[in-house]
Amino acid sequence: MDMKLQRIGVVVLALALVTSVAAPVSAAPSAGSLRDEIDAVVADGAPSSTLEFRDGSRVERLASGVVELGRSRPAPVDGRFRIGSVTKTFTSTVALQLVGEGRISLDDSVERWLPGTVPNGGNITLRQLLNHTSGLYNYTDDTLVTPEQVVRDRYKRWTPRQLVTLATSRDPLFPPGTAWSYSNTNYVLIGLVIERVTGRSLGAEIDRRIVGPLGLWDTEVPGNSVWITGPHAHGYVQVDGAPVDITAMNVSSSYAVGDIISTTRDLNTFYAALLGGRLLKPAQLAAMKTTAFDSGYGLGLSKVALPCGAEIWGHTGGIPGYLTFSFHQPETGRYFSLSATTYAVVPDVALFNALTAAFCPAGTPAGSSDRLPAIV
Repeated sequence: MDMKLQRIGVVVLALALVTSVAAPVSAAPSAGSLRDEIDAVVADGAPSSTLEFRDGSRVERLASGVVELGRSRPAPVDGRFRIGSVTKTFTSTVALQLVGEGRISLDDSVERWLPGTVPNGGNITLRQLLNHTSGLYNYTDDTLVTPEQVVRDRYKRWTPRQLVTLATSRDPLFPPGTAWSYSNTNYVLIGLVIERVTGRSLGAEIDRRIVGPLGLWDTEVPGNSVWITGPHAHGYVQVDGAPVDITAMNVSSSYAVGDIISTTRDLNTFYAALLGGRLLKPAQLAAMKTTAFDSGYGLGLSKVALPCGAEIWGHTGGIPGYLTFSFHQPETGRYFSLSATTYAVVPDVALFNALTAAFCPAGTPAGSSDRLPAIV
């Protein structure tokens, strides 16, 4: 996660903290309004953006901007992109499936499955990893922090154990279970637990449990491959006032945390299956939607209350070059996924306006600096 995304993740968490209210029934947005909103994302600084919005049987797929800076080829509607921390919902889903199968418990300690890996691991539970109440230091606060670091280390290979070592070399933020703080370290450890329990790689488990059964053919866990294959727009970081194409990148530093590549269509299909009860048993889905403290964060799933009172579930994602919003309202049949490529400016308010337009009545006041979901 680069410096701009970390800043947003810290500063604009306020929306996720809004107390839940009953979601009003609102008219579906018009195609014109969503077109205006996605164009605004590009006008506010994104080289490109693509979205899919489902409202019952109605499906809109839109794209704006260009594939590459300095060229005129339009961004593809079906483009693939790095989804960043939306990956956490996939990782959590696999972990909760294992809970439903009786192979692990949310109350198991980290020490039970990863002995000697984490200091005080006997007092940290898997639930506390999944809902970010472990207190463990966030290793990405020390990696890929600046654009210069991103470019310098773009092809560096990391192992999950190296990432954990980075985190555990720092003091914990608080005793386990006493507070909430978003830490990517938590999901590295969950990925290692999944591999320990199943005897297979996390990517293999995501493929056989989610990608294959749902037919998410444009979704992959790239491992050490640096490429985004198929149609896609390019992402950038700004170094010395100029754009550097960061599309090709080894994202092993985001193992289990943010390494998946997907499309807006596949993300909507995934969340429709998840929130519709097709991937988890009722008890595990309820646990996923049980939020910790006042964070609005459950187990790999965020609850957001929009200005109109609509309550939606999903996740944001930020990784160098790409931003993702994927939020949903299964009771109304509305599913919204949007990807934007980045360069010098994060179009955060325009992104939130697009989200508001999808779920709120026309004319609802939307974006401001203190009403945005965290891009994490």
